[in-house]
Amino acid sequence: MNNSGRASFFPGWLFLLAMLTALSPLSVDLYLPAFPEIAQSLDVESSDVQITLAIFLLGMSLGQLLYGPLSDRYGRKPPLYFGLTLFILASLVCMLANDLATLTVARFFQALGGGAGVVISRAVIRDRTTTTQAAWAFSMLMLALGLAPILGPVLGSMLLPLVGWRGIFAILAGAGMLLILSMHFTMRETLSRHTSERLGLKGTLSRYGDLLCDRQFMLYVLIGSLPFGGMFAYVAGSPYVIIELHAVPAEQFGWFFGVNAFGMIAGSQLNARLVSRFGPASLLKYILWLPVLAATIGFVATLLGMASLPLLMLCFFIYMTSMGLLTPNAVALAMASQGHRAGSASAIMGSIQFLFGTLGAIAVSVWTMPSAIPLTGVMLFLAGGSLLIHQFGHQHNMLVLQEADLEELAQK
Repeated sequence: MNNSGRASFFPGWLFLLAMLTALSPLSVDLYLPAFPEIAQSLDVESSDVQITLAIFLLGMSLGQLLYGPLSDRYGRKPPLYFGLTLFILASLVCMLANDLATLTVARFFQALGGGAGVVISRAVIRDRTTTTQAAWAFSMLMLALGLAPILGPVLGSMLLPLVGWRGIFAILAGAGMLLILSMHFTMRETLSRHTSERLGLKGTLSRYGDLLCDRQFMLYVLIGSLPFGGMFAYVAGSPYVIIELHAVPAEQFGWFFGVNAFGMIAGSQLNARLVSRFGPASLLKYILWLPVLAATIGFVATLLGMASLPLLMLCFFIYMTSMGLLTPNAVALAMASQGHRAGSASAIMGSIQFLFGTLGAIAVSVWTMPSAIPLTGVMLFLAGGSLLIHQFGHQHNMLVLQEADLEELAQK
């Protein structure tokens, strides 16, 4: 990458990382249209198939904790070989499953395998780039993450009549095979062997404990993770708000969902252009106000009975666009000082993001009322919490610097 933090083209190594990152979300979105067919084939209710989605998210969270220390000890490529192989085998088991229990267990291991790409992609970017360059690179990854929810359900709907639900899992296995071959022949190792640390339960827990106590790291992890939870609340709650409350036909919901996913893509690409000029820290300071503003307008309008569908869609669009701007900068700043343990840092960050994502989705599901108040309220609470953490953390850091300056003057 050049010194400005941007490349004149999408470099091949970053494209591969984007594909590794997109593998897991694509594994979720591609099979969503197949829920009724899976239920009929396995002789269960469609609602029962949803457990395979929940177990996949659990596997993603746990898997990321597994690959962090492994990638710091053995390098970035060996855990990818293991993770992608596990993903391929689990996808084949999903394809052959004849009951829901087998499919559920296989989905868990599929997520465990797919989590390797998410963790190690962030670590490789940290290995290869400066903080500003990393913010640009993470913006490129957001492009892949934004395209998955747009293309996944559409592609799944097109493939389902042609190959059936079992064929969809065969295609995912094929994608895993293609990625493992591409990784083997084109990806270089970015972690020096002599810098690797010993691996063990005590050392792993100690490393994770140090990261959780690292104030600067956790500051940016929480700043990025709370709005991430609001995004998952939107994913979980928007079907009810759009389809049930505002009577949008279910077959048209994908277009509404896709528009907001496009907003996240647009935000990430705008961030890629701005970050080399202003820097991730300066951008983040202003971007954090956008999701709070969007959620506040939606929440207040709903309370006042003025929340029309166009207004809510505008609020959702602004919130999702801000995620494309916010997330790359928060991730880059969190990873900036973690070069010696980038894999473990990436794992903690990913697990905390999925934790808040799960909590956001659960909050919307539990807080039931015939209104958009639960959705906009959860989004406002999480986005507002992120802004408060940033403001408090910034003020604390300024006080620490002032105290350090006073101590230095006193010593002189």
